Amino acid sequence: MGPDRGAPSADGGIASLMRRKGEHISQALAMGDSGSAGWEDVQLVHDALPDADFEELDLSVEFLGHRIGLPLLISGMTGGHDAALAVNRELARGAAATGAMIGVGSQRAALLDPGLADSYAVVRECAPDAYVLANIGISQLVRQRDSAALRLDDVLRAVDMVRADALAVHLNYLEEIVQPEGQTRARGARAALADLVKELPVPVIAKETGAGLSREVALRLRDLGVRALDVGGSGGTSFAAIEASRAASAGDMVRAATGLAFAGWGIPTAASVGLCADVLPVIAVGGVRNGLDAARAMRLGAVAVGVGRPLLEQALLGASDSEGGAVRDWIDGFAHQLRAAVFLAGAPSARALGSATAIIRGATREWLDLLGGTD
Repeated sequence: MGPDRGAPSADGGIASLMRRKGEHISQALAMGDSGSAGWEDVQLVHDALPDADFEELDLSVEFLGHRIGLPLLISGMTGGHDAALAVNRELARGAAATGAMIGVGSQRAALLDPGLADSYAVVRECAPDAYVLANIGISQLVRQRDSAALRLDDVLRAVDMVRADALAVHLNYLEEIVQPEGQTRARGARAALADLVKELPVPVIAKETGAGLSREVALRLRDLGVRALDVGGSGGTSFAAIEASRAASAGDMVRAATGLAFAGWGIPTAASVGLCADVLPVIAVGGVRNGLDAARAMRLGAVAVGVGRPLLEQALLGASDSEGGAVRDWIDGFAHQLRAAVFLAGAPSARALGSATAIIRGATREWLDLLGGTD
């Protein structure tokens, strides 16, 4: 994988890493969306005479050979700190009750300190039948200033920790260049990713974290053997802005100013979906706030959508019963809205939304026209 195959080092300080993960949660909840994800540019044309029963519409999809009951990924957000176990438990209960997929946050902390593994493993324990994504960072595949590259055994531990169906490798270089502790060495990462794809027994999904994926990068990832994309476009939570705030608190004004300057950087989610959907299966993440946004994303070619902050907010409310509580209730509302969009667009199923009649305009139309994508 990486040029240095030594075990991961804890030299950077597990306590610092745990603290940072907790700060990410509080900062994400405090900040709004970074701008427009582009969903308003996609107008599904109303069908006043649908030919299906609302309650019988099929919302299931196929993803990497699996049938997924609801085209929703509870995005990997957390793990490896004091509050993470309770949050991930609530999210997993919601996934188990609704048929949604679920990811975990970066597992680097648990690879450094196995005592933190329970905050991730709880996802599989509470959602035994869900489609679960493990999660590591692209920067961890090559040697950094303060840590060795992950070995294959390390990555397999991350997968086994949550008995994952797939591994998400997050591409978060925008966040890393703003983060005071950022890992910015990228040379060799492509080759390491290609090696990992060949050696791993589960498919690899490339996951951007707020700056989107272009068609060119999607093609490059496909050539490396990646099986699907989480486009992670702009318009949702801005980790550049989050890290700018953390940098300012640490007195690092250079990185703080950089984070503010780049807070809106990236490809809006709607455009990224349209640019990449005919290259690999796409999960639309970034600014998805309801089932109508999901229908718009699926019209652009997404197989499913991912939601982060709104579900994190619900998880922190705590469970109202043993089946997912507030998280389950939010997802039930999302599913009802998605079903409504399928019904009112005259589509026979969620899978058929890709061929529904729609008007695509504004900035999203410009992105697709200029850079090439589906319409």
